[in-house]
Amino acid sequence: MDQGSYAKSFIRFKSLIADEFERHSSILESNRLSMRKRKQFEKIWNDEADDSLYEESLKLLSDCLYTVYQKKAIILIDEYDVPLQNAWLRGFYQEMVDFIRSLFNMALKTNDSLEFGVLTGCLRISKESIFTGLNNPNVSSISDVQFSEYFGFTDTEVRQMLDFYQLSEHYELTKQWYDGYRFGHTEIYCPWDVIKHCNTLLHDSSAQPMAYWINTSGNDVVKQFISSATTTMKEELEQLIAGKTITKKINQELTYWDLKDDDENIWSLLYMTGYLTMCGMPDRNEFVLRIPNLEIREIFIIQIYKWFKAYAKENLFRLTEFCMMFRNGDAESAQEAFTKYLNEVISIRDNNVSIPKKENFYHGILLGLFSHMSDWSIKSNVESGDGYSDILIKIPGDQIGIVIEVKFGENKEMEEGCRAALKQIEDMQYETSLLNDGMTTILKYGVACYKKRCMIRKA
Repeated sequence: MDQGSYAKSFIRFKSLIADEFERHSSILESNRLSMRKRKQFEKIWNDEADDSLYEESLKLLSDCLYTVYQKKAIILIDEYDVPLQNAWLRGFYQEMVDFIRSLFNMALKTNDSLEFGVLTGCLRISKESIFTGLNNPNVSSISDVQFSEYFGFTDTEVRQMLDFYQLSEHYELTKQWYDGYRFGHTEIYCPWDVIKHCNTLLHDSSAQPMAYWINTSGNDVVKQFISSATTTMKEELEQLIAGKTITKKINQELTYWDLKDDDENIWSLLYMTGYLTMCGMPDRNEFVLRIPNLEIREIFIIQIYKWFKAYAKENLFRLTEFCMMFRNGDAESAQEAFTKYLNEVISIRDNNVSIPKKENFYHGILLGLFSHMSDWSIKSNVESGDGYSDILIKIPGDQIGIVIEVKFGENKEMEEGCRAALKQIEDMQYETSLLNDGMTTILKYGVACYKKRCMIRKA
């Protein structure tokens, strides 16, 4: 029920429950149903019921099924807290809590037609206020040992799947991208991603792993976290993306309503929603956390890029000034301004990736800054001369062309990185396409970056 308001969410629920009643509509042929139950059933099926009757809908359906078949119902509710997360993000949390509390209490607590119920979700059910009065539920969390191997695919199961489809050569990449979760004592792969990746490989054996989860999971949690993160949180996030760990107190009794009480609660939410996982077993409520795999790291990076673009748009005057520094040939001021940007935003660095991938981050940040200039033509990784330049900019009104090459310059290698970038521009004749397009003035910049430092030199 990912809707923008409670009213729209309720309409969506009514549609879904009507479909479920229609699926069991054959029970209306039985003479065992009372006239009252039959009328209530038909009202929900035909979307004619009063709103209050929908709070009883799951109990009503199980009562009707038990009356006709003389077998108690099993109610399975998957991702029970997704409507709560949506309501929390959209501003109608309390209305959604009130409705789901009534719905679940009638279906799961005061229901003689129920054999048992199973609920799955990211947040534990023991404290969430929708379960007020629910008697002694058995809770299995991702930190518990019992049932831990059933939260996803084990390594043995993934190997067997890849062997079955003759895809064993893709094991290592599959492991790097989709393994890494620790539930209890068990290392677990995300099952959805493994299945999607295998299916893709069956159609294209050269396909690279993708962040499939980003299209199925609400990533508004990550977006909200990055957008509102304190300076300390940003530094901790940088550590995580660099492959390191952080230690946090995790509240496994957390509700969405609790998030407003303490900024640190966001770490508990990120852990329980699968964006972070634990290393080893926790010491009481102290957890050592890390990003589980390359897929989740990619999701964080995508959201960071989106956040950076939004951040840049909020600082348009500074942004225009920065772009004009390159247009005016002022490398010294551009270096100072870019260094300031790098110190204000979340940086992405990983000692385990290749130099080109480290350069890609800074390349992407520069592109995001330049994209603000709507009357400039900005191209990335475009063929020019004898190779592919990082960034080519055309300013048609001034007939100015700008060539930028970005390097990763570790520690004292910044100056050397700038020289190498400028030499590459000359050797590969990256200005060729700009000259062919009528640009009469060509400005060439070598940019070297390391962590939150940068150096910019002009030829």
